[in-house]
Amino acid sequence: MFARFKEKYIGDRAFYAMAFAIAVPIMLQNGLTNIVGLLDNMMVGSVGTDQMSGVSIVNQLFFVIYLSLFGGMAGAGIFVAQFFGKKDHEGIQNVVHIKLAIGVVIIGSSICLLSMGQDRLIGMFIHQGEQKLDPVATLAFAKEYLQIMLIGLVPMMVTQTIASTLRECSETVAPMKSGFCAVVVDLVFNYILIYGKCGIPAFGVRGAAIATVLSRFVECIFLCVWVYRHSEQYSFLKGISKKRAIPFSLWKATILKGIPLLLNEFLWSLGITMQVQAYSRRGLEVVASLNIANSLNNVCNIVMISMGSAIAIIIGQMLGASDEKKAKDTDNKLIFTAVAMCLVVGALLAIVAPYFPLAYKTTDTVRHLATRFLLVMAYMMPVHAFVNSCYFTIRAGGKTGITFLFDSVYMWVMVVPLAYGLSHFTNLAVLPMFILVQSMDCIKAIIGYPLLKKGVWIENIVNQQGQEQA
Repeated sequence: MFARFKEKYIGDRAFYAMAFAIAVPIMLQNGLTNIVGLLDNMMVGSVGTDQMSGVSIVNQLFFVIYLSLFGGMAGAGIFVAQFFGKKDHEGIQNVVHIKLAIGVVIIGSSICLLSMGQDRLIGMFIHQGEQKLDPVATLAFAKEYLQIMLIGLVPMMVTQTIASTLRECSETVAPMKSGFCAVVVDLVFNYILIYGKCGIPAFGVRGAAIATVLSRFVECIFLCVWVYRHSEQYSFLKGISKKRAIPFSLWKATILKGIPLLLNEFLWSLGITMQVQAYSRRGLEVVASLNIANSLNNVCNIVMISMGSAIAIIIGQMLGASDEKKAKDTDNKLIFTAVAMCLVVGALLAIVAPYFPLAYKTTDTVRHLATRFLLVMAYMMPVHAFVNSCYFTIRAGGKTGITFLFDSVYMWVMVVPLAYGLSHFTNLAVLPMFILVQSMDCIKAIIGYPLLKKGVWIENIVNQQGQEQA
């Protein structure tokens, strides 16, 4: 029995070398980004709870934008991974131009929406609780932070276009290096601008925003220069900046695959934001404690996120090369690896949970809540890892309609109504409310298992595209 289990879920040395060659650079980049984000959060948190809450609210709004951009380009990314597996470099170049067009639309719309509706959007999260924190000050700090952060959306879009394409073509080191440069800039300038060092005045939350925007530009410039210098070495980069006549059939196929993913990421991230808004009805101290918990949880989630990205890339390339049997076997092993790793990370998070909130300059109530949130997140981490792996597996085969049902439809039919109902129609405390809402992913995992087992995700979409053009 153990031999069968090992054959199905445990890979050999060559398997792990292949998997971690993709996943580890993504982990390092995400790790650096999130660790610096954690340090940024702690720096702002050391200034005051109102400042920390204001920044947290804006970052929750930007979370929707980031995931919408990720989702908008994800449909195109499926084609890039499979075109790369097919060694169709012209196809990759065409899809990159489609990615840029999608990015311009998403970022342009986001800037307009946030510029015009910032008061109302931020105000949704501001509710007076037991700790008597200052709602007016929180709103003012949030608006200061948001107005500067808007500047960084354009370079962030360009970076996402280039970095995602390189990863989909198995080049993960360059995005890692660009991310490293960005986090160094972010960390150094956060320290200087937030606290007022090197003869520069202390800017507080504005300093945090300026440092983040500077890091966005550094990351973007690094990748643009890298692509220019390596265009000969990587033939799919050669001539990528030239104007192209993209076949209408590719536009159509990419948009049709991409719309469910765009809607999925938008609605899923909006669903997460609505959950936070529901929790926030129990007071600003809940916003502050969730901010503390999420800052550490985001660091721990790098394993889950990176393994999901590796699944999408590796399985997508195998499907593009028409190796369906190997894709299914590899997927089983990758998912088991992701869940096992997150089980370990969750245990470490549970150990650290009581001590981490002590680093923040805030109230005992906020620290206590943050610890409890972290413990719930730790226990749920293996479940989240399995659900995340299901999502990326289904997406790798281009089954974007199924991913839409699995992710955001489930979110809005099951999870959001539960969070809304508990916050508006009961007096339930925020911690049991949080536990109930988080536990809904257990049901989602039960739904995802048969989808994986039946292999409904196995599909070679680039061969279909070639047949349509022929």
